[in-house]
Amino acid sequence: MGCLVVGIPKEFSNQMKRSLAIITVLASGIVLTATAQPPAAPAAPAATAPAATAAPAGPAKIAVIAFQLAVAQTNEGQRNFADLQKKYAPKEASLKSLSDEIDNLTKQLQTQGASLSDAERNNRAKTIDDKKKQLDRETEDLRNDGQQDMQDLYNNLAAKVYDVMQSYAEQQGFTLILDISQQQSPVLYASQGTNITKPVIDAYNVKSGVPAPAAQPAAETPRPRPATPTRPAGATPKPPTH
Repeated sequence: MGCLVVGIPKEFSNQMKRSLAIITVLASGIVLTATAQPPAAPAAPAATAPAATAAPAGPAKIAVIAFQLAVAQTNEGQRNFADLQKKYAPKEASLKSLSDEIDNLTKQLQTQGASLSDAERNNRAKTIDDKKKQLDRETEDLRNDGQQDMQDLYNNLAAKVYDVMQSYAEQQGFTLILDISQQQSPVLYASQGTNITKPVIDAYNVKSGVPAPAAQPAAETPRPRPATPTRPAGATPKPPTH
């Protein structure tokens, strides 16, 4: 039985431009995060069977899935996103240090400026300006590198999760799946019984064999993780857009 999946766009570029930036520039420097939604899932493969034979007999059986949530919350997804954060941690710390240095130099110039010669004030101001340009340049490089890595990481994993989702839907006899993690999703309401997000996550974890991430000690501040769609996995009414 075939499975028609809708609501999964072919590209992730719009969501990346909208809010997916794994690096957020803060006042004190730059911090690697995944504060926005991951890119969209890959497009559903085209049906190979003739249209006349692809339609199943009987009424349609519909399910919904928060696909982005499913990808991010797999054991493999949590592990890979955490590894990505570790990769960029040294550069984050370096830029944080540079930002703090700029702040300190600026405060010194403000408090000591009256007692300095014109030449010394100009020299310090130029030093601050050069460091700000360096911070901006390296911040932009880090943002671009981080977004590219996040894009590659998500797309590779999303393709595999999609295959598991399709197999699960076919086994359960679903004829239509709607992705409720998309902002333009047509779904206004879905009961918990129609939501297959958790079963797909569980099925993928079994197939991948990747163990669940170790629980963090209570005293340790949790690291930021890739944000998931704001719509919970359960039944939730979605206000209509105007």
